Amino acid sequence: MTTLVIGAHGHVGQQIVQQLATAGETVYSGIRNAEQAATIQQLGGQARTVDLMGTAEALVPAMQGVDTVVFSAGSGGSTGDDMTLNIDLDGAVKAMQATELAHINRFIIVSALGTGDRAFWAKSSIRPYYVAKFYADEWLQHRTNLDYTIVRPGLLTNEAATGKITTNPGDDGTRQITRADVAATVAAIVKHPLPKQIVTIVNGDTPVDDAIEKL
Repeated sequence: MTTLVIGAHGHVGQQIVQQLATAGETVYSGIRNAEQAATIQQLGGQARTVDLMGTAEALVPAMQGVDTVVFSAGSGGSTGDDMTLNIDLDGAVKAMQATELAHINRFIIVSALGTGDRAFWAKSSIRPYYVAKFYADEWLQHRTNLDYTIVRPGLLTNEAATGKITTNPGDDGTRQITRADVAATVAAIVKHPLPKQIVTIVNGDTPVDDAIEKL
């Protein structure tokens, strides 16, 4: 199994790379800056250039020899709403288009719990983020033929991994999950495909692999 992680240098992306590599998977890690390659190598991944500000066609070479594309990229909290649109929405859509151009079927995207609830957006201080996630998810479901899995984690924390989650607790964006447990969930879905599904996750009581295998 060979996976390309787009957004591999992000907080969740790095942990996805490390967990897949530790499990013996071949992991290509999409990065924009060459200086990030050393970090990727330390995690067990192999760096490939992925520029989400370019064209969909330009992303295809990074997808050669890949079975599954994981999109975990985000503009980050230090950028403006324009970059949220460019990366979290348009970058995601271009990654989907490139995946189809590369004749890859499997696409996993890290979205956000609360994305499906406009009432929640209205209460959030990062409404543009949820808007971008919503329309990226919509494109994936209705404008592609990919065997997608949409992972919608609760509010992300930097606490140590618990190894346990609750799946599909309801679209309440206020519940939490560690970034490490999000990465473990994505790694589990790479191993146990969940095509055409949306999976919401928060920290809970069920070991990650068991929770995914039951879906």
